[in-house]
Amino acid sequence: MASRRGRIRFNVGGKIFETTATTLANAGRHSMLGALLDDSWNPRQPAEGEAAEAEYFIDRNPACFAVLLDLLRTGELHVPPNMPEKLLNREALFYGLLDQVRAARWGPFDGNRLQLVDSVSGRAPGDGTAIRAGPDGGCCVAHGSMVHVYDWMLEEHRPISLDYQQVNDVGYIDAESIVISARERLGKGDGGMGVFSSSTGELRHRFRVSHYDQVKSFTAGALSLGSSDYKIFASCKGRCNEYGIGVWDQITGQQVDFFYEPPGCCLGDADKLQWLDGDKCLMVATLFPRTDNCFIGLLDFRDKSVIWSWSDAGTSVSLSLDEKRVLHAIAIEDSRSICVVNQYDDLGFIDLRSNAGGVRWSSRSKLTNRKAPNEESCYPKLATHDGQLFSSMNDGISVFCGPERVLTSTLRRSYGGSICDFSIGGDRLFALHSEENVFDVWETPPSPII
Repeated sequence: MASRRGRIRFNVGGKIFETTATTLANAGRHSMLGALLDDSWNPRQPAEGEAAEAEYFIDRNPACFAVLLDLLRTGELHVPPNMPEKLLNREALFYGLLDQVRAARWGPFDGNRLQLVDSVSGRAPGDGTAIRAGPDGGCCVAHGSMVHVYDWMLEEHRPISLDYQQVNDVGYIDAESIVISARERLGKGDGGMGVFSSSTGELRHRFRVSHYDQVKSFTAGALSLGSSDYKIFASCKGRCNEYGIGVWDQITGQQVDFFYEPPGCCLGDADKLQWLDGDKCLMVATLFPRTDNCFIGLLDFRDKSVIWSWSDAGTSVSLSLDEKRVLHAIAIEDSRSICVVNQYDDLGFIDLRSNAGGVRWSSRSKLTNRKAPNEESCYPKLATHDGQLFSSMNDGISVFCGPERVLTSTLRRSYGGSICDFSIGGDRLFALHSEENVFDVWETPPSPII
């Protein structure tokens, strides 16, 4: 149709809009508006004496259509202050434009340009266990035996309930699948791990652990889901001292390996697991206060060896109240080091190229410590993203950049108490507060279109 190469007319809820095929092409072929360019569509034919432009009637909200059409024309999203966000998202879903709306709301993640865009209150009081960012900009919050799931529009889905089993950790395989690890209850034979639907909360698969061809009940702890060959790692504790790291295939759900805890290594109680793609090994960190002494090691599953380890055991005969305790750790592959943080919010670095090296502490507390009087403290957490290092400290998150880890910005809001956990993913940062069951959402604003 010749008119499709020129002007195209829409009648949306009784209001007339005109645009071009070039603008509609920006919606993509898989969207409703982009599909209108196909010859299989049959618009209303003009009556005698009418203009020859094609006209499509759509019985939807015209105000939202105007916003979405402007997005396709300019690449920018301008939402009137009186238009509910859920209404716009609903209309964007109808037209197949949710991805365009999401991309226009925030840009690529940059810790130095983050802005607080929302704070979401949870339904349950008290401290949350963990918060995890999803790959699509949503998140989930573990709280006792429940996991509350939110999509990228921050609408809560049906929660996942583990029937009074304590959730230890949670993570995303993809936007539709969430892995949960849980503590085994004495005499119940439950616990372990399962994959759940993020949209319905239904159990899709339960992971099993076998020792010497016998299926055993177990407590699953820390998780790692980031390997390039689709493996799931979890710290495991069995009833008969079957301590170690279990490995499962993400696709089949079958156990493919188990690294039994060797003498002098603390694996079954690990607080942190991190897969290192460059070295093809797993970092395992068991930290204070779960154990009196911190252990960090790199495991090579190919020959079941501990290729590197560090521990603060034996550093002093008696630990005083002023002794620096490692509370969290994260590996930084680019600098061949492991970053740790202590109870004073000091950052430390351990060189992976040496088995005899200690922690090189770099005091940051004078720059970042801003604890309010009578405020409950939370243990600090660490994360990295695209070369930037993030550290939660009391009610804020500090961002460090460059090889010297220079403090470049701080994220903070005025209420909610200390941050007990935070997570980065889907170009968002989520921070969970302790005093009120609330989490903050931070985004990088989109770059201006020149």
